[in-house]
Amino acid sequence: MSRILIRPVHASDAAELVAANLASIALHEPWVSPCRDHASFLGYLTRCDGERAVGFIVRERESGRIAGVVNLSEIVRGGFQSAYMGYYGMAGMSGRGLMREAVSLVLAQAFGDLGLHRVEANIQPGNEPSRKLAQRLGFRLEGYSPRYLKINGQWRDHERWAMLADEWQG
Repeated sequence: MSRILIRPVHASDAAELVAANLASIALHEPWVSPCRDHASFLGYLTRCDGERAVGFIVRERESGRIAGVVNLSEIVRGGFQSAYMGYYGMAGMSGRGLMREAVSLVLAQAFGDLGLHRVEANIQPGNEPSRKLAQRLGFRLEGYSPRYLKINGQWRDHERWAMLADEWQG
């Protein structure tokens, strides 16, 4: 049995997610800048419309606490059938493989229910935990993109990691 549960983000997650993100600033920076107040949570919730983006809240089954977040964004249909994946864990929950389980469950949904062909994760070169997680799950390194994504006001280099549906080992 999985140690975690995932479900799409819901308005009722606001206070707990903001609090978990605030408690995890030291873990998140400089890699991600998630919602840290109610207004930015509402923006995140609005973007997660189920069509172009889906945000999954990861909860530890035993405690019910938020263990992390996995996002599928920029979902493109038609001949592309692709999405970007981003993920981050919470302070006090790391180092136990919970995010590996969570990302694996989201990949199963991406390649199953959502019918995607490709999922790409863009990871900053110094973010060793995220790089290792992508490698363990079978993502392959496709390239390097200088000044690819603006995070906290700075353009940051990223590595492009990808997986195709027929490469997914489930």
